[in-house]
Amino acid sequence: MLDDSLLDDQARLADVDTSGLLRAAARAGAQVRATAEAAEELGVRRVFAERPRALVLVTRPGVAPAVAKLVTALLGPACPVPVVVSDDVPTWVGALDVVLAHTEDPGDVVLAEAVDRAGRRGARVLLTAEPDGPVAASAAGQALLVPPRVPVPQGFGFARAFGAWVVALNALKLLNVDIQLVADELDREAERDHPMHESFVNPAKSLALRVADRTPLLWGLDEPATAVAAHGAGVLACYAGLVSDVAGYPQALTRSVLHRRAVHGTSGADIFADPDDESEGLVRVLLLAVRQGRAAEIARRSAQDTLPGADVLEPAEEVTGGDAVCSALLALRFELAALYLGLAAGTLGGPGLYAPAV
Repeated sequence: MLDDSLLDDQARLADVDTSGLLRAAARAGAQVRATAEAAEELGVRRVFAERPRALVLVTRPGVAPAVAKLVTALLGPACPVPVVVSDDVPTWVGALDVVLAHTEDPGDVVLAEAVDRAGRRGARVLLTAEPDGPVAASAAGQALLVPPRVPVPQGFGFARAFGAWVVALNALKLLNVDIQLVADELDREAERDHPMHESFVNPAKSLALRVADRTPLLWGLDEPATAVAAHGAGVLACYAGLVSDVAGYPQALTRSVLHRRAVHGTSGADIFADPDDESEGLVRVLLLAVRQGRAAEIARRSAQDTLPGADVLEPAEEVTGGDAVCSALLALRFELAALYLGLAAGTLGGPGLYAPAV
């Protein structure tokens, strides 16, 4: 059962968050800043100065698949080099290619072998991983290893991986992102979502309450937003045990029965209906938007006309700085919302209630 009163009681929140998970998530800005500094010290700007034949994003279990989806969306179809997303390094990788990888498992044998193989073939490799273990050993002398400088529990590496990959892509001139601005806005988001702020002014707590006891339909109105939705679904499942649907809105339109239920649920036609009599289950439609511009505005208006009661999460209304900044901010908001929901529902925190997922 959800104890929503817990969310507005800072003392109780601190007591139940025995592992300091809220504090760990709030360090996202510090992770980005420290990772960017470490990458600069390693000479990423020099090593990745030349544009590659191909860019390979290695997606081992954890946050790497979500980071890869977001990076691919930010690069977009205009990217001048092919982007390959794989859970292993392709056999054709060579000296003209760039490999970006992330893991929070220092004993990932598959990744260790992949990094070693890419390094021996002369590829430029950037790896974010723990400084010890088989993965780190495989990078010795063959890859740039960016170890964590801000300690956080396993599962909170999204900001670190995203920061490192953006720094490399900036150096390759494939992206142009102000990484310090990303870190600053993540700090501001963490402040807005601080436990001391009550639910009605705390975006993460408000989001947690909106999806509680519902099936969230996380539908992106653009590619970066859909990528962030995938990360949001991941953390909601990890920390709150909540199952979500993720799709770009054009794809959601093809899910005819689910979309019809979403239209019915957001129409306001049954405002006097008893939720306990709902036989099909309750859904909460969240329309995510990152990009700005005429095309984005048309997509948002079209979706809202069809789903007038849907929630719209649009960080660009709150901050400036471009797609990367808005995407990172929204990803952090979902992380904190999932943690608040998990703590309030009892799936996290307290003696005997929390066990790290492996």
